[in-house]
Amino acid sequence: MIDVPGTSLMPAWLMGLAYLIFMGWLFMGIAISADIFMEAIEVITAKTSFIDVFDPESNQMVKVEVNVWNPTMANLTLMAFGSSAPEIILSVIEALKDLGKPAGDLGPSTIVGSAAFNLLVISGVSIYAVGPDVKKIDDVGVFFTTSVFSVFAYIWMYLCLQVYTPERVTIAEANWTFGYFFILLVLAFSADKINQKKKKKLNEAEAELNKMIQLKKSQLRTLARVKGEAAILAAAQGNK
Repeated sequence: MIDVPGTSLMPAWLMGLAYLIFMGWLFMGIAISADIFMEAIEVITAKTSFIDVFDPESNQMVKVEVNVWNPTMANLTLMAFGSSAPEIILSVIEALKDLGKPAGDLGPSTIVGSAAFNLLVISGVSIYAVGPDVKKIDDVGVFFTTSVFSVFAYIWMYLCLQVYTPERVTIAEANWTFGYFFILLVLAFSADKINQKKKKKLNEAEAELNKMIQLKKSQLRTLARVKGEAAILAAAQGNK
């Protein structure tokens, strides 16, 4: 786009500076568009609705605000697509540009590089940014599922490109690759629901324990009051 007549006569340092500025301008444009795209996704995933839930304490129905989108599904679909949109677009452009020709290195490099960067660099920086406190995984099932599929993605790519059909990707392999994503969604959603049920049972058990503790405290207060009154009466009769 900037290879206009006469640019080849410019000094090398000036050409390098011009290309560097132009690349910076392109990166800023991608960053702005990606930021707007992510904001739109955040608005979608932050949508909530009110549902009627029975409250055992008040014995009546109350309205509770809940998320429309399941957080796990939102992270694996919309948020993942939004963060990976630039490299997906680059891969699609290269694939359409080189139809009928050997595939270039841009598509695989952007996808694999982005996945490795997200898995290693972003995870490490996010954990380091929180501070020196111990980090605990809230949902081990979802974490295990996504971790296994992250490793499996690299193994599957190696099998497709080096073992099954070397140096080429068939339609069947593409369909299997696309289908594995939906398997990931189903397994991650199931793991998330199991974790929610476990949390609900723990919360109910904790609430029941608190009720028992409060009841025991009330009984102890009543017993202490009765014992105290009996002791006072006994002392009064003794004085008589």
